Amino acid sequence: MIPIVRTYRRSPAFLNNIYHDEYCGGKAESFTQKVNISETENSYRIDILVPGFEKSEIKVSVLKNELTIASEEIKEQNTEKKVNYLRCEHQKNAFSRSFVLPEHVETEKIEAVHQNGILSIFIPKKAKIEVPVQEIEIS
Repeated sequence: MIPIVRTYRRSPAFLNNIYHDEYCGGKAESFTQKVNISETENSYRIDILVPGFEKSEIKVSVLKNELTIASEEIKEQNTEKKVNYLRCEHQKNAFSRSFVLPEHVETEKIEAVHQNGILSIFIPKKAKIEVPVQEIEIS
């Protein structure tokens, strides 16, 4: 369906980099928006964490078979006061995530809902068409 599974090479380099890998607890400074992808019989669902973003700041688009979720660079509204953070783990940065869609989805019927810091995208599957078995007479 959507290629999101990260594969690791089985080499000593994997052991050296495990502590710097965001999937293994490293890279706390990573700004990639996290996603959950689920599948039902009739659709796919992508939930992406977008805390602090208004729905007007996020764009969802489909070009050919690629779904892209992105935001633009957000400028600080209060520039006259410079805040001196002691620790800053939450930043509102521009992002972009893209997913290759399978052929059996209806791209024209994709819906998106933004609620409580989560953007949910519903991607319906095309109805299955059962082709009747045609028997061929042997001569």
